[in-house]
Amino acid sequence: MVKFLKPNKIMIILQGRYVRRKAMIVKSFNGGICDRPYSHCLVTRIKKYPSNVIHKDSAKKTAKKSRVKCFIKLVNYQHLMPTRYTLDVDLKDVVTINALQTKNKKVATCKATRKRFEERFKTGKNR
Repeated sequence: MVKFLKPNKIMIILQGRYVRRKAMIVKSFNGGICDRPYSHCLVTRIKKYPSNVIHKDSAKKTAKKSRVKCFIKLVNYQHLMPTRYTLDVDLKDVVTINALQTKNKKVATCKATRKRFEERFKTGKNR
């Protein structure tokens, strides 16, 4: 059906709580699965972006401003709009479909995802 919805592609969410927010595809399910028969994908995004860091800030304040929050969600293809951008963070081994089964697994997965996003932010590879 849709061949350009590949992992690490940036999308804009068009429906739901996170409308008009950018998200990254981790895995796509073209044919669907048993409990979701429609085409959908597993996405993750930064829920709270890092704040601006000033040179005169202390190390403690800089660490606090550099924190991010993220979320993981299954989204229907019809509620996504693709962009031409991709992100070079590899989350295949961290974020899986099994992470959404229980609250504890989801929280642990969000923390691991957050660490990956923070590492990328601290290395300075972002625009």
